[in-house]
Amino acid sequence: MLRRFILLPLLAASLFSACTDSAADKPARLPILGEPDVRADPNGGPNDTIHATAPAFRLTNQAGQVITNQTFAGQAYITDFFFATCPGICPKMQGELLKVYNKYQADQRIAFLSLTIDPAHDSIPVLRDYAERLGVTDPRRWHFATTDKDTVFQLARAYFTAAEPDKSAPGGFAHNGTFALVDDQGHIRGLYDSLNPKEVERLFKELPILFAEMDERKGGVARQ
Repeated sequence: MLRRFILLPLLAASLFSACTDSAADKPARLPILGEPDVRADPNGGPNDTIHATAPAFRLTNQAGQVITNQTFAGQAYITDFFFATCPGICPKMQGELLKVYNKYQADQRIAFLSLTIDPAHDSIPVLRDYAERLGVTDPRRWHFATTDKDTVFQLARAYFTAAEPDKSAPGGFAHNGTFALVDDQGHIRGLYDSLNPKEVERLFKELPILFAEMDERKGGVARQ
């Protein structure tokens, strides 16, 4: 299972390359990931393609605030899955996401969402302490969130992330370091292996592409 999900960021990179290569005369666009719903026009017109979106959720963050999809209305966000006592990849993963946060923490076009896969241990005070030790003091910009264990594993799958209880794994959970980039319309636009420096570099390169698209939708001018 984990091996399949580890390959997904590479698949996203190849999809992006194919997209830009085939439409060199058009503005660059990131792919929309997930299986689209293609609906035939009963009148014989063009088919209507409904792109997949991130699932609905209701979570609680480190400030005790309820957050839903609507919390990110008009914003893109990057999500990952971690747990506070993780002795393996989490420190590296969150350190890489912190680099992105530090660069864009004043940019209201992007927010951050980290979901614990160990809700039994990671209470709101634990998440608050974790965020503060990482240097995140504004819960409105980077949410460290919890929900029940069944829901969080369903969400992990929806965001193309591998996460599951595993007594043989360090800390009792097996998971990968995927970052999922979600746009302002709820579409997943990129997957990135946080443990691969080239993948993190790709995230930095692709964020401005998404921002330009978002600014265009809002009728604004893309900011650098």
